[in-house]
Amino acid sequence: MIGATRISLGGGLHGRIFCDVISLENLFIAWNEFRRGKTKKKDVINFALNLEDNIFKLKDDVEREKWESEPYKSFYINDPKLRHIHKASVRDRVLYQAVYRVLYKFFDKQFIFDVYSSRNSKGTHLGIKRLESFLRKSSENYTKQTFVLKCDVRKFFDSIDHQVLLKVLKTQIEDEMLLRLLEKIIKSFEKTRNKGIPLGNVTSQLFANIYMNSFDWFVKKILKIKYYVRYCDDFVIVDQNREYLNKLISKLSVFLKENQKLTLHPDKITIRNISQGVDFLGYVILPHRISIRTRTKKRIIRKFSKSIEARSPEVLINQTLASYVGHLSHARSYKVVRILKGIKYCTT
Repeated sequence: MIGATRISLGGGLHGRIFCDVISLENLFIAWNEFRRGKTKKKDVINFALNLEDNIFKLKDDVEREKWESEPYKSFYINDPKLRHIHKASVRDRVLYQAVYRVLYKFFDKQFIFDVYSSRNSKGTHLGIKRLESFLRKSSENYTKQTFVLKCDVRKFFDSIDHQVLLKVLKTQIEDEMLLRLLEKIIKSFEKTRNKGIPLGNVTSQLFANIYMNSFDWFVKKILKIKYYVRYCDDFVIVDQNREYLNKLISKLSVFLKENQKLTLHPDKITIRNISQGVDFLGYVILPHRISIRTRTKKRIIRKFSKSIEARSPEVLINQTLASYVGHLSHARSYKVVRILKGIKYCTT
């Protein structure tokens, strides 16, 4: 039975890791990492006014196991689709950053190479390049027919099961005080009973990859799939045989359901010939070229136009333009760049 499959992920995290997390050195480094780009935020300014007292009190509360999470603030963003964000207090986010700093170094070593979300030296652009290289290899430089299975986990962050996540952490971490702290962090938020982690927490990004790690290894080690790329809850598999990919869907679905209590989104399972273009992470990969999604192009033009209309400072406009040009440089997009530069030129 697929659900009974056990995959060894190596040795656990030994020793008094809890002490490393709450050391003053780690907490102050975590503060400096957290505050980047947020120095003008009112809540960050207020925390900084009594920084040492706040850090020392945080350390004391966590060390004495008296720490409890403060209420989350809820809001929505378009990124580009509507997302429900839950933001923790500054105090709690500093703690989450401190936890992340220690755990990331250990768990990242366990992840397969081809996971590109929330990892140092990875990201969307490298994920796209990796997928393009897989398409070239599978199709023998686009001379043979090749297909791509694309899947999406339904309501991924909202569906992460607390007990499943804690069980995985307990197999890898021996430090009981750290485990109790992690349990508090995980249970500080619920979308439904005992399910869900907040999009706004830095720990959630790591927990998501930890949660999906056994699935990644199942794909690579048990199913022995050569061409696989995952970014958060989206993943693709490349193969020359369409029927083989079609048969994989049930195996992937059963494993996710039995082991992670997750389901694939039925409306977002597709198998496409690479000649039709592969839509992944905001780009469309076609034989011998990469394009930006049409709706992404329109969104970039619309947002840049609004920043011009709002009479943003020229320095900010130039920074925004440079950011968009950098993003667009990973695809064939000279027409969009020309439009953006035209908008700036005509209004300055």
